[in-house]
Amino acid sequence: METEVKIAFDSKEKLLQIIDEDWFADYCMDESSPVRYTLDNTYYDTPDRVLASRGAVCRVRTYKEAEDDEKYEHTVKFGGKVESGLYQRYEWNVKTSEKRFCVADFVSKASRQEDPSEVLEEALEGVTDDNLSALCRTVFERTIYTFGYGDSIMEACFDIGSIDAGSRSEDICELELELLSGDVVDLKEMAEFIIEHTDGKHFNESKFQRSLRLLDSDNEL
Repeated sequence: METEVKIAFDSKEKLLQIIDEDWFADYCMDESSPVRYTLDNTYYDTPDRVLASRGAVCRVRTYKEAEDDEKYEHTVKFGGKVESGLYQRYEWNVKTSEKRFCVADFVSKASRQEDPSEVLEEALEGVTDDNLSALCRTVFERTIYTFGYGDSIMEACFDIGSIDAGSRSEDICELELELLSGDVVDLKEMAEFIIEHTDGKHFNESKFQRSLRLLDSDNEL
């Protein structure tokens, strides 16, 4: 189960200003050694967007670790709810050397994970490799710090980049707080603290949902 809060900022300067705040060091556990990635994500769906209509997301992520060769992570997200920027939904991730998403292979490997395999099969029911195609893309720089708050540990992901959907694009400038262990109450309180001390605001639209909105507005032209 993915549990995270999204906080949107008007500019990358305002987002990155957090790192210079006096309180940042109080919560950050690895201030001098963050992890940095360039993440290139392609989202897939059927021509009639059956996955999106179910509230499911199919994503192939390309990334590099230092100077290593490109690596891939295939992800399916499904269900859940969003309230005041808090996302809670099922999530399955499979790291692989293959860029191409294969439904049967993904289900086989992801079924060993914590979230229930029968829910994953429900999300992908009737979807085949042949009717999946690339829908949109996001590319962004992610800088990850580890925060400790209350009895919980969370990742603070600073994301800066862009969404490309059809002929339209939109900037990404957001902070994702993802709960690694502990209590969702701590996650929500940490998010409220950040919002109270910055120009950030709760964001109830995922990167994929933003992509769909851009695609739909493009089709209206």
